[in-house]
Amino acid sequence: MNYRIRITLLLAVFFIFVQCKRVNKQYPERNNKLIEFIKSRDGFIALWDFDEQAGEARKAIGLKEYPLKEGNGKIPRTEQGPVSGYSIKLNGNNYLTLPNTLTDRLNIHGADQEISVVAYVKWERGQTGFIGGMWNEYQDGGKRQYGLFVSLPYYNGANQVCGHISMSGKPTPPFPYSIDYSASKQMVPDNEWCCVGFTYDGRYIKSYFNGVFEERKPELINNTTGFEGFTNGLVQSKNPYYFPDGMGNNGSDFTVGAVLLKNGMGNFFRGNIGGLAIYNKVLNEDEMKTLYELSVK
Repeated sequence: MNYRIRITLLLAVFFIFVQCKRVNKQYPERNNKLIEFIKSRDGFIALWDFDEQAGEARKAIGLKEYPLKEGNGKIPRTEQGPVSGYSIKLNGNNYLTLPNTLTDRLNIHGADQEISVVAYVKWERGQTGFIGGMWNEYQDGGKRQYGLFVSLPYYNGANQVCGHISMSGKPTPPFPYSIDYSASKQMVPDNEWCCVGFTYDGRYIKSYFNGVFEERKPELINNTTGFEGFTNGLVQSKNPYYFPDGMGNNGSDFTVGAVLLKNGMGNFFRGNIGGLAIYNKVLNEDEMKTLYELSVK
């Protein structure tokens, strides 16, 4: 084999190696432009970019570190994610948690209080997935407050982005569960990176998929027929969802990847979470769109 052929083969092998690395690591560099935009928005409280190794507390950028501790075993870090280039890989049984006593400014509540929650996820379909927030469905009858979910099928939110708000922390009378969530018109794809989020202005909850809000027409809500006052069921729009009650100060921990249910932690998220941001203000539609667009550039 002559010298030129040998060099050509070596270059070909190197090119294939580089391409494989790019495929395996979908976002090879820290997205500083996106991070700066997230931090610069009014009302910014925290951003977790999940670049820590398994076994370490996941610390936020923002007002405080808000260190999230692992539950049900170590959570691996994967080399993919649109914010830091990394993400946590949740297996449908593990989660992250911060005790209520340490939530500080994450404890967003009040009759007219605004909030925005945005995340970058690659969700594996098959079950309800809680992404992040202060949401406890069991303790003391429920300590629900705010939470971002993927797929809440019981009340017309299957495979959709769902933003959940509660004032009482309890189920929504007369129904057995909390019904007060928006659900995006768009479906969340299986095993693809996307930007999901919701906003709440004290009156309306809006769910966004890849930076876009799409309105849903009023519809009959599943599992609402036959209840007192709702013989024929409840008809309402799921996006935006009208909820003028506000958010309660209900004492929940802040969790990522799961919530407390009657039989223990549940509603486990399965897949990757590459970033989670919390604001105490409503982001407008242009800001939500930019949060997505910067994640794919």
